[in-house]
Amino acid sequence: MLTFMCAAGLSVFGLAAPGVQAADVKAVRLWRAPDHTRVVLDLSDAAEFSSLSLANPDRFVVDLIDSRIDASLRDLPLEGTPIKQVRSGIRKGSDLRLVFDLDSAVRTSLFSLTPSESIGHRIVIDLFDEVTVAEPSPVLSVESLEGRRDIVIAIDPGHGGEDPGASGPGGLREKTVVLQIARRLESQLAKVPGFQPVLVRTGDYYVSLKNRRDKARALEADLFVSIHADAFKEKSAHGASVYILSKRGATSTTAQYLADTENAADLVGGVELGGMDPMLAGVLTDLSMSGTLDTSLSLGTLVLEQIGGVARLHKKRVEQAGFAVLKSPDVPSLLIETGFISNPGEAERLATPAYQDKMARAIRRGIQSWFARQPPPGTLLAWQREQGGREVTIASGDTLSEIADRFGVSVASIKSNNGLTRDVIYIGQTLVIPEG
Repeated sequence: MLTFMCAAGLSVFGLAAPGVQAADVKAVRLWRAPDHTRVVLDLSDAAEFSSLSLANPDRFVVDLIDSRIDASLRDLPLEGTPIKQVRSGIRKGSDLRLVFDLDSAVRTSLFSLTPSESIGHRIVIDLFDEVTVAEPSPVLSVESLEGRRDIVIAIDPGHGGEDPGASGPGGLREKTVVLQIARRLESQLAKVPGFQPVLVRTGDYYVSLKNRRDKARALEADLFVSIHADAFKEKSAHGASVYILSKRGATSTTAQYLADTENAADLVGGVELGGMDPMLAGVLTDLSMSGTLDTSLSLGTLVLEQIGGVARLHKKRVEQAGFAVLKSPDVPSLLIETGFISNPGEAERLATPAYQDKMARAIRRGIQSWFARQPPPGTLLAWQREQGGREVTIASGDTLSEIADRFGVSVASIKSNNGLTRDVIYIGQTLVIPEG
């Protein structure tokens, strides 16, 4: 199947294979992303289509040849999108016309997707905001003194939007669970002086694997962490895992299976596939030369060790496979499987806020522990290490146990370092935190 895309105001044609059957639009689904709105038409078969943008008033029109609609347009979640309403009608006796009434002009992208596993033919419509509503850029700390920048952690909740990821009992979806864990990890890291966490995906929309990597690189992230909760063919599969990129192949059958599953996400999530990403051509050589893989392995080992304190492990070592989302040449990258959502027992735990918080805390401790030992030059942590200590000013709600957990040290060591005989602290008090 061939598709042709162009800018707003011009027609777009999709050419289906010869002898295409009449197609039904079985469902219309919609997601809002930070800079665009995505509409997906689920089809019973391939269909020829064309589109046209109109002004005064602003509209976007999609025509499907020899098609009809079998889905409701009334309950689409249009709030916060440029779409006021969606109308349908029949033209030329057998062609379906969909009209998107818009609040303002948009830039459009339209393409078709062939079936992938349980998902059939689709037409994907992206409406990009004319005045870009960009996802808020992280406000990275600007220190008055040089050499005290924050360590940037890019946190990537896997899947999203069109791509639900793996499914568990009772309709539990991977995309929902991992976003909740990622938000908890972000919240915890944000409380640690010297760290700046940034979510790659902040809501229920899809981000391509390449764009996830690109965002981490644009942030000049010190670490990229992709969070998942996958499934396996056998429901008995259990345990959390930490993965890094492999230069030579997967370290286990499960690792290969999960890598294949995750790498197919763009097909499900709705990404028009073009040529190979040119950045990947020599990426493994670059990784080998830069030492990024060595850093990933060292860091992943500490994270796995911490996860092992709150969850069963699938393997007691960091595993490796060809995960496309990890292929950044200059950003240490981890993919964390927080458990198997296909396992009923683990799915039940993954759905609970308490377990999600434990998992986020374990990941945070592993990250914090590694960077405390090997802080990147020019960061606040590196400066504190040179000065021989770290300081924290007590704020409302702080406790010694929470501060100890935040910095990965014991309450006893904080008390000893600051000459405290009791567990009482007061707002405005400054404590010097010892090395972990």
